[in-house]
Amino acid sequence: MPRLLIAASGTGGHIYPALAFADSLSSAWEVEWLGVPDRLEIELVPEKFQLTTVKVGGLQGNIFRKIYGFLKLLFSSIEVFNLLHKKQISVVFTTGGYISAPTIIASKVRGIPVLLHESNAIPGRVTRLLGRFCDHVALGIPSASSYLPFCKTSYTGTPVREEFHSKQSLPDWVPKGNGPLILVMGGSQGATKLNEMVRNVLPWLIEKGCRVVHLTGSNDFFYKDKIKIKHHDNLEVMPFSTEIPALLQHSDLVISRAGASAICEIIISRTPSVLIPFPQATDQHQDLNAAYLASFGGAIIVNQHSPNEIILLNVLNHLLGSIYLKKMKSNMKNLLCINSEDVLAKIITNFTK
Repeated sequence: MPRLLIAASGTGGHIYPALAFADSLSSAWEVEWLGVPDRLEIELVPEKFQLTTVKVGGLQGNIFRKIYGFLKLLFSSIEVFNLLHKKQISVVFTTGGYISAPTIIASKVRGIPVLLHESNAIPGRVTRLLGRFCDHVALGIPSASSYLPFCKTSYTGTPVREEFHSKQSLPDWVPKGNGPLILVMGGSQGATKLNEMVRNVLPWLIEKGCRVVHLTGSNDFFYKDKIKIKHHDNLEVMPFSTEIPALLQHSDLVISRAGASAICEIIISRTPSVLIPFPQATDQHQDLNAAYLASFGGAIIVNQHSPNEIILLNVLNHLLGSIYLKKMKSNMKNLLCINSEDVLAKIITNFTK
């Protein structure tokens, strides 16, 4: 039985696509996982897959921190090299980030094929630097190929969990009625500025007859002290939900950040969106992710602004007061939607032939 090592660590954008891919694999593969101590994978991975951790970091900071980071990279590469031998790994799949660097280096020294998946429109630093040493770079957004001229790339889309691929029922707790259903996704950790912008327009949305589900994120769930509407039948506020596939499938509009995971879930759900990119995202990759959806006419980009400004309100007023929302829904059908899990599985299977 071939053994696959998945190296994915840190944020949900790196881990959730890797988990979705791992879950989709048949019993013909044995999966091992490589992560970093004290990161999100510690909570998500062990109940499903064998997790091994190594300490690794970036090369930022002054010259002394860079030298220290480089030495850690060398040491972690040796650890990964030994792990590849001990576990008899056949293929490596990684989603970028710090953990990818020692994994790619060790794999190439051992002659093990590497499939690197890049979800964002502009590839991360490790992908741009080491992607050329991988056997294949799979892209979640086609335009990312222009940043990787020396890599073998193909558009595969980004893996999502199985529930996105089938029709889901609307959860019972979602506000009932005929008004437009608006889903707000503040991110798993809590996008404070986005949440504040939305809280400022909530009274207006409720007055318009909209039904709103606001997922604030766990770090910004003090909404009871901030929100102008404490209780209303058309409003549901919670830190997170495990029923994102159903919520997106039934929503008329989603207001969200433009991280890779959110973008791929919006694409597969064909949901019109108002995207508010995180302005401090590395290389402003969220701006380019949002621009990809906007180029198809399926999204409107609103830059982050003071909650007291009425920019978001004006955009929502335009959308909800015209036929443009229906046009956006139709435009989303023009996006190429691939069953990423199957495509990626074929690539790694070809590596073993």
